[in-house]
Amino acid sequence: MPYILVVDDEEAIRGLISFNLQKEGFEVGTAAGGPEALDQVAKRPPDLIILDWMLPGLSGLEVCRQLRGRPETVNIPIIMLTARAEEVDKVLGLELGADDYVTKPFSPRELTARVKARLRGRQSRRPEGEAGESIVSLEGLYLDREKYLARKQGRDLELPPKEFELLFLLAANPGRVFRREELLDRVWGYEYPADTRTVDVHIRHLRQKVEEDPNRPETLLTVRGVGYKFRERQRWP
Repeated sequence: MPYILVVDDEEAIRGLISFNLQKEGFEVGTAAGGPEALDQVAKRPPDLIILDWMLPGLSGLEVCRQLRGRPETVNIPIIMLTARAEEVDKVLGLELGADDYVTKPFSPRELTARVKARLRGRQSRRPEGEAGESIVSLEGLYLDREKYLARKQGRDLELPPKEFELLFLLAANPGRVFRREELLDRVWGYEYPADTRTVDVHIRHLRQKVEEDPNRPETLLTVRGVGYKFRERQRWP
């Protein structure tokens, strides 16, 4: 039974989310603030966290940042729940490691559906090439899917899980153009109805780590109006 941690400073919202998740068979824990959430995660890592942005003691963004900085919690899916609906806020949440973003007021049914989809994606989706390879070596990059290991010119790259998966998928299929919607489906595990912005955010982060000049990318290329591709060149032996 998946265990979900709901973090929100409003008791009514914690109760509403918990009730709907428990109806669907999930085990639910709750926390009212940032420090309490980190303590609970340390005691029992959840399968997924629903995390409010505005929290007493420690903001949801800071909680997210800390969790993404720890090896034992870096892979836990995080759905950010907040009343801040501006695009800049959404992008900031994604940049700090949130996997999804739901704005208040929200539909409990939609939130539950996103939880289910996120857990399905975690269990069944893995970055892969067309030939199913687990190691990719080209353009000075070395990627090991089994170990989630990424190196460029022998230097280790610190990549969060979704950045690694996105890079591996593109690098394992050099020259192939992926639409944003397909990248969302294959890397995140389900479709974001209108929120392909998350792909752009992750590509921008990858370019800062992979490209010599992120403003003039030569490896992770944009195909205007379509999506992205990894530049096709001869693979390194």
